[in-house]
Amino acid sequence: MAEITAKMVADLRAATGLGMMECKKALVEAEGDLAKAEEILRIKSGAKASKLAGRTAAEGVIATFVEGKVGALVEVNCETDFVAKDETFLAFAKAAAEAAAKANPADVEALGAVQAASGQSVEEIRKAAIAKLGENMSVRRFVRYETEGQIATYLHGSKIGVIVDYTGGDEQLGKDIAMHIAASKPICVSKDEVPAETLETERRIYTEQAAQSGKPAEIVAKMVEGRITKYLAEVTLVGQPFVKDPDQTVEKLLASKSAKVNAFTMFVVGEGIEKKVVDYAAEVAAAAKI
Repeated sequence: MAEITAKMVADLRAATGLGMMECKKALVEAEGDLAKAEEILRIKSGAKASKLAGRTAAEGVIATFVEGKVGALVEVNCETDFVAKDETFLAFAKAAAEAAAKANPADVEALGAVQAASGQSVEEIRKAAIAKLGENMSVRRFVRYETEGQIATYLHGSKIGVIVDYTGGDEQLGKDIAMHIAASKPICVSKDEVPAETLETERRIYTEQAAQSGKPAEIVAKMVEGRITKYLAEVTLVGQPFVKDPDQTVEKLLASKSAKVNAFTMFVVGEGIEKKVVDYAAEVAAAAKI
C-alpha cells in the first residue's frame, strides 16, 4: 500500500477544495494516485474539475507582437514579481515576442538564437538582463500565428495573454473575442476540438454520479447526455455566453458579424508550475541555531 503523506493530502485538498479526511480516504482508495483520487472525489461529491490546472506559481509576464497577418504570444519567466516589473526584463520579453513572430523559430531553443531588432540574439539579451538584475529568467513558451484573416491579442495586466486568429468581422470584434477568452477560459473553439480523452473522463464521472441516483438506466443515460451538453457549452468558445452580452452566445455573435474564430491560445504566467514556498522565519532560526 502506498504511503499517503500530508503533502499529498494538502495537494488534493488544494485541487478540489474538499476536506482533509475526504481527501485522505480518496488517496488511500486510489493507492496514492493523485489524479485517480481527484476523480473519485468528483464522483462522490459532484465537485467540478481540478483547480490545479489554473494554479499560478512562477513570476514573469506575457508579451505579444503583431505585424500584419503574423502575431506571437510569449511567456517569459523570472524569480520575483519585482523583477517582472523592471524595464530591462520587460524589454527582453518584448524582444522575444517580436523575434518569435518575425523569425518563426521551431522552438524555444531556436528562438534564443534569433537576432532581435537590437542586433543581439534573444539569448544575448537574456544573459545581459540576468547580469544586470541578478535573477534567472527564461522564455518558457511561445505560439506564433500566421493567417489569411486577422490577428487579435489581449493582455490582462501582464499575467494573462490571449492571441486569436479569426476571419470576418472587424478589429473591435477580435479584441472582444480575445477579452472574452481571457475572462471565460474556454479550452477550444468548438465541441469537435474537445480532446476525446477529456470527454471520456467527464462522461465516466457523470455516469457514476447519475447511477448513484438509483434512477432507471434510460433516465441515467439522458441525465449523462444532458450533463455532457452543458459541459461542452461551458468549455467551448462558441458555446459560452458572450461576456459583454450574456443573452447571446459567442457563436451567435460571430454569426451576426459573418465571422469565424480559426484558433486561439491563452497563456497564464506560471500556469502549472509549482513555486517553492520559502519559510524565511525557519531559515533565520536555523541560521541562528535557535
